[in-house]
Amino acid sequence: YDENETGKHSLKSVGRTTNFSIDGLMQKDTELFSKVDFVIKIQEIKAEEREDALFECVLTHPLPNITWMGKGNILEDGEKYNLTMSDHKLIHRLLIKDCQMLDKGIYSAVVGNTSCNAWLVVEADSNPAPGGERRPRKTTVARGARTDIEKVAQEQQLKIQGEMEKLLAEVNAKYGFICGLTDVSAIINEIAELTCKLSSEDCEGAWFRDGKQIFQDESFSITKDGPIHKLVISKCTEEHSGKYRFEADGRKTEAMINVKDPPRFDLEDLSAFTEPKTVKVGHNAIFKLHFLGHKPIKIQWFREGEELQDDNNTRIEKSASQSRLLLSRCQRKDTGEIKIKLKNEHGFTEALSRLIVLDKPTPPLGPAEVTESSATCIEFRWRPPKDDGGSPVINYIMERQQVGRNTWKKIGEIPGVSSYRDTGVERGRKYCYRIRAVTAEGTSEVMETEEMQAGTLAFPGPPAPPKVASAFDDCINLSWAPPSNTGGSRILGYILEKRKKGSNLWSVVNANDELIKEKKYAVKDVVAGMEYEFRVTAINLSGAGEFSSPSEFVFARDPKKPPGKVTGLKVTETSYNHLVLTWTKPEDKPGIQDEARGYFVEIRQADCIEWSRCNSTPIIMTSFSVKGLKSMDMYWVRVIELPNYVLAMPSPVRPRFTNNKMKSFFVVRAGNSVRITVNFEASPRPAIIWLKDNVPVTKRITISNSDGSSQLLIPSSERSDSGIYSILVKNLVGQETLSAEVRVTDDPKPPGPVELEENVPGTVTVIWEPSPDEKRDDRLHYTVSKLDSTKRSWVTVADRLFNNKFTVCNIMHGREYHFRVYAKNDMGISAPSESPTWEVEKKKEKFLVSVPTMKDCDLRCAPSFIVPLKLHTAPKGYECYMSCAVKGNPKPRITWYRNHISLNTNTNYYISNTCGVCTMLILRVGPKDMGEYSVIAENSLGRAECSTILNVRGEKKIYWLYLR
Repeated sequence: YDENETGKHSLKSVGRTTNFSIDGLMQKDTELFSKVDFVIKIQEIKAEEREDALFECVLTHPLPNITWMGKGNILEDGEKYNLTMSDHKLIHRLLIKDCQMLDKGIYSAVVGNTSCNAWLVVEADSNPAPGGERRPRKTTVARGARTDIEKVAQEQQLKIQGEMEKLLAEVNAKYGFICGLTDVSAIINEIAELTCKLSSEDCEGAWFRDGKQIFQDESFSITKDGPIHKLVISKCTEEHSGKYRFEADGRKTEAMINVKDPPRFDLEDLSAFTEPKTVKVGHNAIFKLHFLGHKPIKIQWFREGEELQDDNNTRIEKSASQSRLLLSRCQRKDTGEIKIKLKNEHGFTEALSRLIVLDKPTPPLGPAEVTESSATCIEFRWRPPKDDGGSPVINYIMERQQVGRNTWKKIGEIPGVSSYRDTGVERGRKYCYRIRAVTAEGTSEVMETEEMQAGTLAFPGPPAPPKVASAFDDCINLSWAPPSNTGGSRILGYILEKRKKGSNLWSVVNANDELIKEKKYAVKDVVAGMEYEFRVTAINLSGAGEFSSPSEFVFARDPKKPPGKVTGLKVTETSYNHLVLTWTKPEDKPGIQDEARGYFVEIRQADCIEWSRCNSTPIIMTSFSVKGLKSMDMYWVRVIELPNYVLAMPSPVRPRFTNNKMKSFFVVRAGNSVRITVNFEASPRPAIIWLKDNVPVTKRITISNSDGSSQLLIPSSERSDSGIYSILVKNLVGQETLSAEVRVTDDPKPPGPVELEENVPGTVTVIWEPSPDEKRDDRLHYTVSKLDSTKRSWVTVADRLFNNKFTVCNIMHGREYHFRVYAKNDMGISAPSESPTWEVEKKKEKFLVSVPTMKDCDLRCAPSFIVPLKLHTAPKGYECYMSCAVKGNPKPRITWYRNHISLNTNTNYYISNTCGVCTMLILRVGPKDMGEYSVIAENSLGRAECSTILNVRGEKKIYWLYLR
């Protein structure tokens, strides 16, 4: 416990004094309370940069959590810090991941008012990564002074257990009851149980209720299991409420049993009630539910949280075991949640349903928004109806009227998308539209748009001049930007024209009926060696716009190949401050290297890495005089050849790796070959160095280098070849490094023997010896499978376990279980290690026979209609006979009504009631007899009503029948 506890136990500090208090002390609070302190405090840690650091401490008593602080701040579990504790909650650990120089400082572990602290010292990496790059994170963990904290924690746990057992032995010797009775709240017709535990198994006792001793019978079951005494009431009634007492050897314990009978719904009715009820507008909706519970029960009906009361459209019927809600002539606004709430003195319950009333939709929402208006079409959109009436919109009915005319033209139905494109308009005319929404329930009212005008002819502006993307002997690729002015409508396509240099005739590249849809085109109708220019125009709904400005002239020819290297470069004349160079012109090889049309001469001093160009423009001669040199200095010179005055020799390139999809992790079976190929770009040719874990590779590994690639080959790999392999590519411009991890492994060996333990009833803890490969493979993990005697297949219950223990739950009594443990790594899975058979015998319960108590039969009941009234339609002047059947005890009093006016004293109607069959005869039916007829049955237990409608043929008919 700490100062944050606010329940039964509390801890407060006042000055240097700490007060611990227990609220409401009882015998069951017998425990060993003592201040928590540190057995082993955290120790100072020295960690290298990018290494993990682990602080550990051992407490005197188990604690679910402690507070860790670093440099004055509270630390939380996350990506940087990992806070863990052992299973027995004595060992607490703080793991600081990927230590940096900023992480050094004082770290503290705080337990209540006690704390300990230690330094974390982070040492800089003595061997930094080459090229200033960040080294990979280390896999080692720095710890404090080496102490077997697991052994210390186990000894402390045994010490605590011994002290607790000694205390309990002293308490048990003094008090007879280890665990007394507790109050129980039971539900009527369900089981109630009282249990207590004595300090001795030999002690006998007796049970009492309200001072009278209880013996075992059909209502009470009294059992004894060692020191545990139990009283079970198989089927609770209200008479079982009271104060119960258990006495043994002069000691006693008491508790109350309170049997309640809260309201409950019939499960079948409740399942049907919760389903949504859908009705059409103007129809009736009925909700009803049966229930049980102690009387009286208060019944309330709600719609959307508002309580419903009886009115013209709402009727609520209530009886002793059911309630019914009748909603007449439902409207769309009645859609919502329906709730019934039952409440009595023992509790309450609720049930929810939903009423959906279907109706025709409301009109679509305006105003309409015009998205395109041209000389040939008007496109506009609107919003769907605010209320679709409970059904999705299927179609929209469209009508159009030209402003100035009186007639509306039916366009027809369009799919249920709230937009329309009308192409049957005339240029410059104004139009109005009517829109109706159509659903499965009907058609909405009309929504009329404002006036919309079809546009006039508006042509697009000129696009940007075409640009040449590439040119060949038989094709020239062009691209262009669209016009900034589209003319108020969308661009349909483009027309491209070409013209030869020196000609005045423009010719269309694409056919007029095949517009160019994209903003690029490949012109293939060209003659090799000819020079062309191009222009383009945009097309919209109004027509073609202005042409763009012409492009730059371009030759239809393949790109030039770079020339070969000069040969025979030599110095023919020297002096104190100049020298003369001569060379031989490179050969012209068609398709491989073109003719050199010019040369650049570059020079650099021997101790300088930068080249300086001697001529600013290319020369065509094969000799050159370099002036302005220093006497007795040593120089490097080179000559660069150019085709058509384009630099042929590539400029120096910093090393760059080109195989971006290369894997960074390789898993290889021991004995197989390892092959890593790396492609790169670099100029001049770089030096290549391969490293394994930052150390040059051994001679057993073969390295093959070529222009633009390097390969590492291990013919027959071993486990010792696992590690991180790096390639360093370096030239005069710079260097680059690429790394990949290689893991050489094999199928793992199976785990050691498997043992089974039961620490908690209903569970089995599977413990196994580690696989011999666990120390050599840090990615090795375990999988546990289970076979139940009632099934034929093995089921995996745990995977990716990195420890040697797993607890399996849901172990059933009376079944046999077998377990298998597999070892897995990146290469595969081992053979299984099987456990011995595990079986828990099923306990046989005592067979009890419960004889129900016979009660007197009460035949009294409230009135209810067995056969209701039916709808009647009679011709004028004929007789009409109505009848219904009612039951009730005592015999109910029957009253007939027409339009809520009593007919029992009216001599124009013949009324009788024989054995519950109520009849009424009208000799001559006239218009005055048409209306609502109802029968009301009443006795001392309740009231029931049944109604119908009498229609006279030839008059307006009414169809409405309800029973309540």
